[in-house]
Formats: sequence, C-alpha cells, structure tokens
Amino acid sequence: MKRDGRIVKRLGIAGALVALAVAGGMGARAADPEPVNRLSADSGVSESALRQAIDPLFEDDALGETRALVVMHDGRIVAERYAPGYGPQTMLLGWSIAKSVTAVLVGLMVSDGRLALDAPVPVAAWSQPGDPRGRITLRQLLTMSSGLDHSEDADPIASADTNRMLFTDGAADMGRFAESQPVGDPPGTVFSYSSGNTMILADLMTRQLTDSDDPATRREAMQTFLDGRLKQPAGLASLTPEYDARGTMIGGGFLHMTARDYARFGELLRSRGRSEAGHQIVPEKWIAFMRAPSALNPAYGGHLWLNRASQESALMPDEAPASLFGCVGHNGQYILVAPRQHLTIVRLGMSPEKAQRVAVKAALARLVTLFPG
Repeated sequence: MKRDGRIVKRLGIAGALVALAVAGGMGARAADPEPVNRLSADSGVSESALRQAIDPLFEDDALGETRALVVMHDGRIVAERYAPGYGPQTMLLGWSIAKSVTAVLVGLMVSDGRLALDAPVPVAAWSQPGDPRGRITLRQLLTMSSGLDHSEDADPIASADTNRMLFTDGAADMGRFAESQPVGDPPGTVFSYSSGNTMILADLMTRQLTDSDDPATRREAMQTFLDGRLKQPAGLASLTPEYDARGTMIGGGFLHMTARDYARFGELLRSRGRSEAGHQIVPEKWIAFMRAPSALNPAYGGHLWLNRASQESALMPDEAPASLFGCVGHNGQYILVAPRQHLTIVRLGMSPEKAQRVAVKAALARLVTLFPG
C-alpha cells in the first residue's frame, strides 16, 4: 500500500483510481513476458467459435483493454488468453469482486456460530439507546439494504464516501468511517449499493477473531482465518488481500489474485461451496443464500449480482441465461458463473467508460451462449 499511497498523494482521487487500476496488474508482469492464448474443443464448442467470441475482447478498442480471460467448463480450462505483458502468474486487482470473497468468509463465521444472519450486528458506535443503526442486521449489510447514508459515487468524485473511505479522511480506519455514517433510510427498506457495508463486515469479522486493537494482531488474526478456511482449502494460492492502517481487511475492493484463481473462486460458487476435490468448504445453504434474489433488488443476492431484470443490474439479463450470476468489479472486472452451462468465465481489464462495459458484457454474453444449457 505504500506505493499506492504515493500514487494517491501525487495524483489525487480521480488520478489514483486510474493509476491503481493500472497498478493492479503490475505485480508479476515481468514473469509473464509471452502472451498465452489457449483454446480447447473439449467443451463441445469449436475452437473457431471460441476464437470468434474471444478475439473482440482483446482486439476491439470499443471494449477497452482486456488483460486476462479464463473460461472453465465442467471444471476444466477450455480457453485462456492474456494481453502482452500479462500471464497466468500475474496478480490482478479485482476491485469489488472482493465483496463476494468477503461474503464467503462471513458465511464461514455464521456456520461457526460467531455471527447470525438476522441478528443486529454488534457495533459499539450503534449501541446507544434509540440509535436506529442498532437494528441493522447482517442480512441487510450483505444485501445492501442497511439504510446507511453512504454515497458510492458522487460529483465531484472526491466527495463520494467510497473514495473518502479508501483514499482520504477515512483511509486510516475504513471500518470506523463506514460505521460512523448516519441512517438515511430505515434499515431494510431501500437497496443502496455500498462499499461501506462490506467494510463494516470486514471489521466485524476481525473483532470476532481478536479483542486486540493492535493493527498487526488484527491483520494476523484475519489472515490466519482466511488462509485456513478459504485460501488453502479452495486452492486459491494467490489470494492476497490488502489491509488498512487499523489492520482491517479492505474487503470492499482491494484484493488480488491470478485470473486462474478468480476462476477457481467462481467454480467454488458454481459447485455450491465444494472444492475441486469435492470437499464442502463453505456450507451449501450459505452459497444458496448468496445466490438468491434479495427482497429489495431481484438482481442482487448476498454480495453477488444475479442476471435478473432490475432498475439496478450489473449484468446482462436480456442477453444471457437468467440462471447466470457473478462478481463485478470497478472498470469491467467480471467473474460470471452459468450453472446450467457448467461454466465459469473470468474477464479482467480496464474499461473505464460505460459504453465499453456495455460492449464487454455483450461480448461475454455471446461467449456464454456458445455453451448449451
């Protein structure tokens, strides 16, 4: 984070967002000087059809810059391609894909009995009698219906609560910044996408693991839990989160993995919590909760986007199967899972314009529909 901190100070918020997106793919680029372009017809889809669907993602400037693409069918990689300078060992920033990883960790704590889905969450700042935030439940945080007054986007960009939390006055203690926001709507009445909700979850998990206020102890406690319960059992060797100065995992957006490990995480969701070896890592009921439409937005589950028609949808309900769901990150990061097609697709890159992301989603939908359901 020291390198990224210098970027923020030098460029400001808007410049930092662009620079961090670029930096997300810099860590291991030197180890992958040659592009990888692999296709397999074992999926039942011809290599020529796969190539025609994949080439525009890398060659059409109208889609922005695709850095990595992995397609898994029936648990096997059937297509994989990287832009020059990127490869299988490149660690890439997934932005809000991290939210879904955070939700899986929350599910593990629920299964352990540390947290309860429909109980008010224990936040000290909300414990005063009459504070409406004291009624906010874990479910409401996970389904983006907490009611907290948090602006994910704003004009100017520097005034958005998310950017303040990540880069300026809230960056030293992101959980506390998110928890300090007042209620804007009664909890459980309005869908409002918020990275602050996820940071509250990350802080909450850390406090279940340790009573210490020491940042290093907090980091170690969370990292030990993540390594032992998810990273190692699921085979996500590259999974690397970042932490703020308080020692809270930045579960709302700062997590890095290789494209293959993003795909493995998608496969974990597709297989309802089972590892490649068939072990139940995450309870099947929790994955079912994450994949179920929430009460206030049918296109959103428990920190997962669903391919349903909605005023607020991040996927492509008119172009791909309704059973599709996925993790979506800033500027066009996607893990798409199509259960009926036995399919997981990862696209990582840089598509900062809305028109570019619309074009990327259309191209990914065409790729999905190549595979019979």
